[in-house]
Amino acid sequence: MADASGDDESVPVAVYVRDIGSSVGAVLLVGALLFAVSGIWPPLVAIESGSMEPHIDTGDMVFLMDEERFSGPNAVHGVVTARSAGGYVRFEQPGDVIIYEPDGSERRTAVIHRAMFYVEDGENWYDRADPDAVGGADDCAELRNCPAPHAGFITKGDNNDAYDQATTTSGVVRAEWVIGTAELRIPGLGWIRLQTQPTRPAQSPPQNRAT
Repeated sequence: MADASGDDESVPVAVYVRDIGSSVGAVLLVGALLFAVSGIWPPLVAIESGSMEPHIDTGDMVFLMDEERFSGPNAVHGVVTARSAGGYVRFEQPGDVIIYEPDGSERRTAVIHRAMFYVEDGENWYDRADPDAVGGADDCAELRNCPAPHAGFITKGDNNDAYDQATTTSGVVRAEWVIGTAELRIPGLGWIRLQTQPTRPAQSPPQNRAT
């Protein structure tokens, strides 16, 4: 009589392999769909700090989109600034939240902050700035990145006291440094990614954090 035990043992293995294959296929399909909508890879990033609280929290997962896709009214290079937003709101405040490479560096952790207004090359933007967000500067001569060394965005974390450009976070953000815009957040889901692997895009530490 033939021994059927070998065939019996192979059935669970085959089912296990098939289930893994189905799971991997489903993940790849979801990833492909997200990329098709987003135009950015990876389309999801985990938030590492609280510089955008309370609108985007540490540990949230944020879905990104290429800034040129479905851009809002009065957009500059696909980005609607808080200054020109009108009734355009993202994450409970006017203007797009962008993710960008600080000083155009791919080696530094990317920053996800709100685009406040756009400046032209050589512009004295001190008078357009919120006086409470210029790091104590009394005029353009005392303000970092003023006059603007090139055209680009002035940015700020919702939970930060000063513009990024008034600190060492980044210079004026060139349009080509922008990776995309933040479209929605999934609360808490980013903790899984933060615990398992490093993420390229994240936030700069909040400037008003106690040290």
